[in-house]
Amino acid sequence: MPTIVPVATSSLLVALGVLPGAWLRFRVVNHLEPMLPRKHWGTFGVNMAACFALGLLVAMQQSCAGAGQRTMLLMGTGFLGGFSTFSSFVAELYVVVRQFHWAEAVLLASGSVLGGLVAMQLGLLIGGLP
Repeated sequence: MPTIVPVATSSLLVALGVLPGAWLRFRVVNHLEPMLPRKHWGTFGVNMAACFALGLLVAMQQSCAGAGQRTMLLMGTGFLGGFSTFSSFVAELYVVVRQFHWAEAVLLASGSVLGGLVAMQLGLLIGGLP
C-alpha cells in the first residue's frame, strides 16, 4: 500500500525540486541560445530531455525497486516541472506564428508533441517498462 505524504511535506518537496529545475532550464536555454538559430529550439531540447527523464522516473516508480511518492514529488513534479514548462513553449510558438513562419510553427508544435511522446516512451523503455 503506498504511503500518503502529508500536504506540508509534499509542498516542501515540490518547492525544493522546482528551484534547481527552473535554474537549470534557464542555464541550459541560455547556454544553447548562441548555438541555435532561434531561442525556442533550446526550450524544445529542454522539453524533450524532461519528457525522457520523466519516462525514466515513471518506469522506476513502476519497477520493484520503485521510486517512491516522495521521489516523484521532488523530481517529477518539482524538478522536472521547473525544468520543463509548457508556457514557455506556447509563448515561443506564439512569437513564431506572429512572424508568419508557418512551416517552423508547425514543425515546432508537432515536433514538441510527437517528440515528447517518443522521448517519454524511450525513457519508459530504458527504465524497463514496455
